[in-house]
Amino acid sequence: MTAGELEGRVAIVTGGGAGIGRSIALDLAEHGAKVVVVDRSDPSPVAAEIVAAGGEAIPATADVTSETDLHAAIDAGAATFGGIDVLVNNAGIFASLQQRPFEEIPVEEWRLVFDINVLGSAFAVKAALPSMRARGGGAVVNIASTTAFKGSALPHYSSSKGAILALTKNLARELGGDEIRVNAVAPGFTVSAGVEQHADETATMRANAAGSRALHREMVPNDVVGAVRFLAGPASAFITGQTLVVDGGAYFH
Repeated sequence: MTAGELEGRVAIVTGGGAGIGRSIALDLAEHGAKVVVVDRSDPSPVAAEIVAAGGEAIPATADVTSETDLHAAIDAGAATFGGIDVLVNNAGIFASLQQRPFEEIPVEEWRLVFDINVLGSAFAVKAALPSMRARGGGAVVNIASTTAFKGSALPHYSSSKGAILALTKNLARELGGDEIRVNAVAPGFTVSAGVEQHADETATMRANAAGSRALHREMVPNDVVGAVRFLAGPASAFITGQTLVVDGGAYFH
């Protein structure tokens, strides 16, 4: 790996052990960032993949619903690399969710989705703030979803991603004085490792996705990484509170 647009920056990627998160972590490292790969499952293989390619990375096992876990992960990154500049809130639950009528979704599942998708992002920002402030600023990139604009057969998931859009705007307002930018990327249906592992649950959505787009093909994790890198890097230095839709033209935002 050679010097790139993120040279000297330290990035945390939650949910970085697989799927979209893995692709984001690899891309940020390829463009110069030192990466803390955070995941509930063992993130060591992704960190090792980055190091083998000539980059710098460490793994940090953490459940994003635990403030203690997130503080430990971010503290490890700051101790190893000197601070935190970028936080990518990618961890979420989606592919394993069963499509069913609204009134049949258990309340426990609603709470689980919001705990992971919304509170997990809020907790991660809270944990990263001291280090970002100490570095004189930073960039937060939240991974939302186009379902927040269009709705879906998973109303709790869509609602949680709508909350991410609102959180992005509110944090952008509050943290701008600290030179911390907060933006979001809203992908469309992406054929990630999680989708492949839960083929039955996602079959209908996958079958309909490509035909709904101006660009008629399936979306893959690498389609997301350029937008994330842009919002994490210097080219977006005067952009905050915004959501960038990446879905091949299924939703025009």
